[in-house]
Amino acid sequence: MTKKQKILIVDDSEMNRAILAEMLDEKYEIIEVEDGTEAVAALEKYGTELSLVLLDIVMPRMDGFGVLTVMNQRHWIDDIPVIMISAENASRQVEQAYDLGITDFISRPFDARVVHRRVINTILLYSKQKKLIDLVAEQVYEKEKQNTLMVDILSHIVEFRNGESGMHVVHIRVLTEMFLKHLVQMTDRYQISQPDISLISTASALHDIGKISIPDGILNKPGRLTPEEFDIMKTHSAIGADILKQLPFHQDSPHVKMAWEICRWHHERYDGRGYPDGLKGDEIPIAAQVVALADVYDALTSERVYKKAIPHEEAVKMIREGQCGAFNPLLLECLGQISDKIPERMNSGYSEGTDPGEVRELTEELLRREELTASERTLQLLEHERMKYNFFAAMSEEIQFEYTVLPSMVTLSSWGAEKVGLPETVMDPLHDKRIQQLLDEWSMQGLREAIHSATPDNPIIQYDCKACLGGESRWFRFICRATWSADEPPQYMGVIGKAMDIHEEREKIEHLKHEAAHDALTGLTNHKYAKSWIMERLQNRPESHYALAVLDMDHFKSVNDTYGHMFGDEVLVHSAGKLKRSVRGNDIVARIGGDEFLIFLECNKGLEATMDRIYRSLLGNYKNFPVSFSMGIARTETVGIEYETLFQAADHALYTVKRTGGGRYCFYDASMQEGQTTYSLIEEVQRPDQNS
Repeated sequence: MTKKQKILIVDDSEMNRAILAEMLDEKYEIIEVEDGTEAVAALEKYGTELSLVLLDIVMPRMDGFGVLTVMNQRHWIDDIPVIMISAENASRQVEQAYDLGITDFISRPFDARVVHRRVINTILLYSKQKKLIDLVAEQVYEKEKQNTLMVDILSHIVEFRNGESGMHVVHIRVLTEMFLKHLVQMTDRYQISQPDISLISTASALHDIGKISIPDGILNKPGRLTPEEFDIMKTHSAIGADILKQLPFHQDSPHVKMAWEICRWHHERYDGRGYPDGLKGDEIPIAAQVVALADVYDALTSERVYKKAIPHEEAVKMIREGQCGAFNPLLLECLGQISDKIPERMNSGYSEGTDPGEVRELTEELLRREELTASERTLQLLEHERMKYNFFAAMSEEIQFEYTVLPSMVTLSSWGAEKVGLPETVMDPLHDKRIQQLLDEWSMQGLREAIHSATPDNPIIQYDCKACLGGESRWFRFICRATWSADEPPQYMGVIGKAMDIHEEREKIEHLKHEAAHDALTGLTNHKYAKSWIMERLQNRPESHYALAVLDMDHFKSVNDTYGHMFGDEVLVHSAGKLKRSVRGNDIVARIGGDEFLIFLECNKGLEATMDRIYRSLLGNYKNFPVSFSMGIARTETVGIEYETLFQAADHALYTVKRTGGGRYCFYDASMQEGQTTYSLIEEVQRPDQNS
């Protein structure tokens, strides 16, 4: 059974109350009071459980205007509609009551149909308005949460070099919010509204962006800084302000202005002994004062490369006793009053953000402003969100974009469009020549395949490829989220994402991979990576014919003993070069260690001739020193495709050659495993010193 909505009837006439109750009690739960003071008590008791108030104006003790005044003072009128009960000649009173917020009026004598219609219409109207406000408030709240998430991510990026986690700036935001909320309860000295608190708390995340210019050796030095190093460190506040001042857009934005004040002045001191400008007292904006206090507290209670964390109680005591600088006495009092709440909030990791109740109040305030139409409010909110989006996109230096299928269109962030030299909106991007100049056919195809591999359950993809910017080919990483409609089944709608320049990172990784995979002396692949690549090739194409050869330089010890190790290294480099030139591009050549080398190649026919050609190409002289090799070869069709077996077989063949004097090569057969030598498989090749 549906619960009846409550209606409060306020009238000093018992007869009037009885008539109205009789008209309405079938559909509504009726509460009756006989004057204004009882009405206020009922409003306090039931609050928003009341769906409507029917209010007489002329009553003893407190009249209807008194009730309306109280309802305005306590904002009950925002949530509870009021219909005035009036006499036929009460037009002046009705006009005054409208000014105080009534929704409608009914006249005596009562007409049941009129009363029913106006009661129903008023309740429905307020119900729809509440739903609208709740919907808008929910959207604003969700948007605020997303903005907070973006700030947290940006904060982590900014703080990463500092040896501090992104939690430092999160702590600053939490503390700033706590201090400001308590400060406005303590005093009206600073005119700070709830939107101001949100603005300052968000902007506080950028207080140390200037540290990106400080050298790592100073920024992360584990010990005390020298006076010269400290002077360099102190420049970060002015540099951070300059970074914001040089933004090419939105210099008049409250977010940018507030972040600029905080960046520049959060190291000023209340006694005038701070930097960079030596401001004193309330010459320092209250936002910068609060962030300074939050910064000092978190620095004390957090572990750094140069110090251990100090316990909460000791940190508060040190700050309040003036051991950590000079602060506004009001802020020190504020710190003392809320100090017991700080550890719990710090441990939670994140601020409470914008309270849903506060969001609702802000939403209602926006909706009540008569100077704004609904479309103007929407445009202002959209412009505000666009401003924040562009600001964070520029700060993160990422190319952010959105692609829609219908219409086929790419929308770029302002910073991203300028970076790639495109307009912010590109229609039919898949056939646009400017896009094709950025991404070649293979990169574009790979990106499309990666995006189309996403599903509603796994919508996020990552793809690395090269893009041509300003005539230079650079590596970029695309991180995208595909979007689908709410239909059943869902229809693919497009993608949102960002492209990050990872060229230097990729080049470093490739260089490190190359260094890890190659022998430092000869530049050949080392044994470890050669083994992994050989195993991969054997696994991918096991049906093909492969051969693996192990080579050992003859008499190399005598080279080192006679001519020295430097000459020996020259011989190895010379031989490695000849070996590399003797094979094809897809063959694998590696230095196993010392004077031993490895060759792996695919050869379905003519293997004997190929190996003979490779072997003969290695023979000769280097600076009058005769170079010769012994070589053992194993084929997959003889011993199988297991790498260890193949390598051991080639090694057995090499051992057979070495036992018979070296300077030759031979193919492995099963008799070698038994310690026998099959001389029929040994190709006789004269050593260089036998040539005459």
